[in-house]
Amino acid sequence: MKRDGHIHSPYCPHGTSDSFTQYIEKAIAENFTDITFTEHAPLPASFIDPTPQQDSGMQPDFLLRYFEDLQQLQKQYAQDIRIRIGLEIDYIQGFEHETRHFLDTYGTFLDDAILSVHFLQWGDTYECIDYAADHFIAFAKKVGSIEQVYHLYYDTVLQSIEADLGQYKPKRIGHPTLVHKFQLAHPTKIDDRVRIQEVLTTMQQKGYELDLNSAGLSKTHCQEPYPPFAFIDYSKSIGLPMVFGSDAHTADDLHQHYNSIFPNK
Repeated sequence: MKRDGHIHSPYCPHGTSDSFTQYIEKAIAENFTDITFTEHAPLPASFIDPTPQQDSGMQPDFLLRYFEDLQQLQKQYAQDIRIRIGLEIDYIQGFEHETRHFLDTYGTFLDDAILSVHFLQWGDTYECIDYAADHFIAFAKKVGSIEQVYHLYYDTVLQSIEADLGQYKPKRIGHPTLVHKFQLAHPTKIDDRVRIQEVLTTMQQKGYELDLNSAGLSKTHCQEPYPPFAFIDYSKSIGLPMVFGSDAHTADDLHQHYNSIFPNK
C-alpha cells in the first residue's frame, strides 16, 4: 500500500483552488493506493484566530458540502484508489469541550483524522506558531526565549494526547515537531531531543499514530521533515505506527519528498 494521509483541498482558506480531481488524478498517476483528505476543520466558534487573515480553518458553512463532495468522489474512484474522508483537528488549550462537541457532531462522517497543535496559549492570548518567522520570534520574546516556546509546544502536544475528546478523537498526531519550522530563522540552537523522544514514546504508549510529515523539507527555515530523520528511525525502533503525510496545500505539493523519506519504495 502506498499511502498519503495528510492532504488539503480546495476548501482550505489559505491554500489554492486546485480541485479534488487534480489531487486524485495525480495520486493515481504516482501509484498511490490510499489517500486521506484532511482539511483544516472549522475552529471553535468562540476562538479568535490570531492569524492576520483569520483563515486557519475551513468555513463552517462549507463542512457538509466538503463531506458530500468526497463521498461522491469515493464512489467515482472506487476502482482506482481508496479515498478517505478526514479532517485536521486543532487541539487548542482551553477549547477541549467545544472540540469534543464538534467531533461528537461530525465524527460519523470521518474515515480518518489528524490532531494537530498550531496554536499556543500564553496568558489569555494565543499565537499561531507556524504562521511566519517574525511572528514566531516576537512570540518567543513575549514568552521569554525560543527554548521556552519549544517547551510550551511539546507540553501542549502532550496535553493533546491526554485530552478527552470523545470517541471520535483522531488517532494520529500531526507534525509533532512543527515548532522546528523556523529553526533556521534565528541563531538559537535548541537541543530538544529528550522532549521529542518523550512525545513519540507517549504516542506509542497511548496507542496513537505518527503523522510522518514531509512538508518541513520544503520550508526555507526548516529543511527537515516533522519529525527529523533521526526520529523517524527512533519511531520505528519503539514500534510507533507511522503514516506518511505530504501536508499538500496544492496539487503540485502532493506526495512531496516521499522518495526522500522512503527511498526504497
